[in-house]
Amino acid sequence: MTAFLVVLVIILFGISVWQMSRIFQLAQGKPSVNSEIASDKDNNTQGYLMMGFLAFIYILTILTFWLWGDVLLPDSGSEHGAKIDNLMLISMVIIFLVGILTQWLLHYFAFIYRGNKAKRATFYADNDKLEFIWTIIPVIVLAGLIIYGLFTWTDIMNVDKDDDPLIVELYAQQFNWKARYGGNDNTLGEANVRLIEGVNQLGVDPADPNAQDDKIVTELHLPVGRKVLFKMRSQDVLHSAYMPHFRAQMNCVPGMITQFAFTPTITTAEMRQNDKIVDKVARINEIRKNKSVALTAAGEEPLETYEFDYILLCNKICGISHYNMQMKIVVESEEDYKAWLAEQPTLGEQLKSK
Repeated sequence: MTAFLVVLVIILFGISVWQMSRIFQLAQGKPSVNSEIASDKDNNTQGYLMMGFLAFIYILTILTFWLWGDVLLPDSGSEHGAKIDNLMLISMVIIFLVGILTQWLLHYFAFIYRGNKAKRATFYADNDKLEFIWTIIPVIVLAGLIIYGLFTWTDIMNVDKDDDPLIVELYAQQFNWKARYGGNDNTLGEANVRLIEGVNQLGVDPADPNAQDDKIVTELHLPVGRKVLFKMRSQDVLHSAYMPHFRAQMNCVPGMITQFAFTPTITTAEMRQNDKIVDKVARINEIRKNKSVALTAAGEEPLETYEFDYILLCNKICGISHYNMQMKIVVESEEDYKAWLAEQPTLGEQLKSK
């Protein structure tokens, strides 16, 4: 890769020098042996190059989908994810159709109306009908997408109290995540970063009765089929809670609480049986196997076998270890979730034992 970049820099430097020499020639104002006026041959060459570049764009797009289409996310693991995917699909179909059409028109007109000394260009001062058409069509399409997106977003963000959502706090700090559950009362205690001390790493107010049964964990467990309302805080800089398999993302802003809610619909065990996930895991493990052979030969520890898990990532570049800021998410049955939560110590128990 380094050698490729060096070669690329040298080529670009050579092009720059060549272009500068042409600029100096033009600045002298003296006729040169190589005329700067395009001939019919030059115009024909440029016209065919435009059509060739159009073919290159189309072929590259097709190859991209063919070679890397399998790296797209699998079916959404949340209830609202289908709406997000549908909105994304509609947007991308429109973008591709418009892109294919406009690129064709741009390159075709550059080819068909390439310079010709036997022809003269016709000058149009304006054309109100054309301007109206190419203005009103994008306005209508974009307005439709924006309105559809707003309704989708409003529907996703609307949390009905009758849903009785599980309340979970996601706490972001450089460079890890912690989650806090409200205990049996499903009510989080008050918290403030000024109260961070010892085992109380989230600054939960120990004087608040609701805080005594709070449970702080480093692995997020969610019951399938139940709405979860996430309350998000940041200790230091701007982070972003990103759960791609649930189509969920929300910024974690220092000094304020943001929130996002969704209902998990597919357990971790069920998602591991998804055909796309099975193929992806097989490809990753094949790569790891080949890498492990080289590591073993070098006397190093081989890579562990990969197994799919839902994951919480930070989607903001928050510092040097941003890439490693992640937390495992387990979606399981209500019974398994309650059994796991019962095993976790409460904040009150942790404070007493310190």
